Amino acid sequence: MTNSSNTSPSLNSEAIMGLLPHRYPFALIDRVVSFEPGKSAIAVKNVTINEPHFQGHFPGRPLMPGVLIVEAMAQVGGVIVSQMPDISDGLFVFAGIDNVRFRRPVVPGDQLIINCELLSIKRKRFGKVKGEAKVENNLVCSGELMFSLMD
Repeated sequence: MTNSSNTSPSLNSEAIMGLLPHRYPFALIDRVVSFEPGKSAIAVKNVTINEPHFQGHFPGRPLMPGVLIVEAMAQVGGVIVSQMPDISDGLFVFAGIDNVRFRRPVVPGDQLIINCELLSIKRKRFGKVKGEAKVENNLVCSGELMFSLMD
């Protein structure tokens, strides 16, 4: 994404918590480095050994669970949608996941760069986001995430 006049400045974790309901240990994005409200966002997730899931996934060989990578992509999608005009108050939740593929493991010390693009919004209640997560410019996960607005 290019830095244009429509692109907002970065958001730190405090600003992200103002947009999303997620809290520790489920707040999975550390910084939004650029976003265009209602269109796209790029965020960073720093993967550290002290995250609670690494205690059991897996002892001696810590791997970030794929479902948490997908959840991090969904949270970036949530940043996009939360800034759209004319969207009712409520909570967007998963309604489906399509074509998700995991390409390589994510381990402590990695930095996920997550790029999401809004594909569609229907009736201001249903949406679809295309997401990609990369480590060192190598694709680790991609897919489409569908969500629905709960009142």
